[in-house]
Amino acid sequence: MKFNNILIEKSAGIAQITINRPQKLNALNKETIQELSEAFQVLEEETKIKVIILTGSGDKAFVAGADISEFADFSVNEGGKLAKLGQEMLFNLVENLATPVIAAVNGFALGGGLELAMACHFRIASDNAKMGLPEVSLGVIPGYGGTQRLPQLIGKGKAMELIMTAAMISADEAKTYGLVNYVTTQEELLPLAEKLASRIMRNSSVAISAAIRAINANFEDGVNGFDIEIEEFGECFGTKDFTEGTTAFLEKRKPDFPGI
Repeated sequence: MKFNNILIEKSAGIAQITINRPQKLNALNKETIQELSEAFQVLEEETKIKVIILTGSGDKAFVAGADISEFADFSVNEGGKLAKLGQEMLFNLVENLATPVIAAVNGFALGGGLELAMACHFRIASDNAKMGLPEVSLGVIPGYGGTQRLPQLIGKGKAMELIMTAAMISADEAKTYGLVNYVTTQEELLPLAEKLASRIMRNSSVAISAAIRAINANFEDGVNGFDIEIEEFGECFGTKDFTEGTTAFLEKRKPDFPGI
């Protein structure tokens, strides 16, 4: 895969996607969103890739926001299409990816950047990270899922405050609110992401994918998450991973999951 705005590295079952527009603080433009969408879809099809880490290049920004110059003169109709296409092409795709995605937030994650991090399955951050949804200061609202995912992660009241005030919060505040799971130094950020990825990889990739679907179902309108959990739980019994996992447990050895 050859891209203009992202880099991909693979090692021992882990793929790292780095958004590489340092001159623009890794801002999301149309081409970058398209490239990220393609990369996630390709990596999901690679059975050897068990975890994806998403980060930004340099030491200043994960993603500093959307590239405002691309839509500053849009009409109402064009603005609606922009949000719909972006959500479908990338943000919803990442949230529902069967392969776990860890966001390693290494600096500013603002606007679309925070929305992208929130679409990942969980987040860790460097201690210099700053996060926020400043869209109302531009006369618009978050359009890539921010008004939905931020309340899910930190609660309605605090999300209302952060969106209405357009405030930036520190990594430590984000951890306090439950927006990120860990805060570490910039030097230790990717090693920590890889350590977490390694822990995930010890387990059944089939079961992890089922867990992602069940967890996400709880946040879908008109869907009973408990029913999806029951369905996914039952489906696990028909997998070779279940046979290997239970057999290994009874034989008091570590499992060697085939991933099917």
